[in-house]
Amino acid sequence: MNALKHRKVRLASRLNTPCKSSLHLVTGRSRNAPWDDSGCRRLPIEQLLQLLSCAVSGFVLVMLASSCASTSERMEPLSSVQTLQYYPYLVKGYENTYPKRRVMVLSAVDARDFKDNSGAAHTANNGNPAIGVVRDKSGEILQRLYGPRLEPLVQDSIAQAAREAGMMSFTSNVPLREALSSRQAEYVIYPKIARFWVDKHRGPDNPGGATWFATAEVALDVVVYKAPFDVPFWQGESDATYDDPPPPVAGVVPQDETEIYDDPGQVLSVGLTRAAAGIFKRQDLRTLIAEDSVTPHQ
Repeated sequence: MNALKHRKVRLASRLNTPCKSSLHLVTGRSRNAPWDDSGCRRLPIEQLLQLLSCAVSGFVLVMLASSCASTSERMEPLSSVQTLQYYPYLVKGYENTYPKRRVMVLSAVDARDFKDNSGAAHTANNGNPAIGVVRDKSGEILQRLYGPRLEPLVQDSIAQAAREAGMMSFTSNVPLREALSSRQAEYVIYPKIARFWVDKHRGPDNPGGATWFATAEVALDVVVYKAPFDVPFWQGESDATYDDPPPPVAGVVPQDETEIYDDPGQVLSVGLTRAAAGIFKRQDLRTLIAEDSVTPHQ
């Protein structure tokens, strides 16, 4: 009976003792280390606790690193509402080239299809339409750009450009049919926004620091009616692409160019100004209106 109890005690001792084959790689085996006749080393409880603490610490560090990486990958881009405006008299060469005719400019229609802006969100943010993005060197979106309502902005810009061209322009939000029948103006302009986007991206670094480049694209589809007729008198597209900084001159490295504007909204405003003024820089429209016989407005 005593022999059987003695064998049970030895079996229990073996089960609770760290095995040499699994622990000697971690703790290191000393030639003078005490080993029992079962081939297993007896480790002090403090050393076992230290090993367990190291294992837990390593696991926590791995989980923290994984959590930080996942948080970084899920980070949403920032958003910014940009100021947009028409820059009076920025475009030269067409001022006062049109006869003094009355022109009514209707509210524009936002007809953008965003086919050329893949990878970017195009939904409005709190009523502010999407107008562009800011990207890093790898092309990842850092910031989404939004602007004010585009319809009245484009409407006012075209009216301003018409005044610079020499015409007497004003805006109205009445429907097209009512605008034509009212005969408040000799011509009615009905615009649609086909493209309106700015893409600012980081370029290569130079000794002076980071470089940035921005491209604005604006395209306006315009129909001009001669009141009271509902058949288009003239129609066409006026588009503008503006790069900031502008394309380098001969002998200048692109990385050495410096931005003119700080905000992408300013770059897009230049594109808007050029597109609106471009309507009246069209020689065919100027010729049509100059040669058109109209009854003086009473």
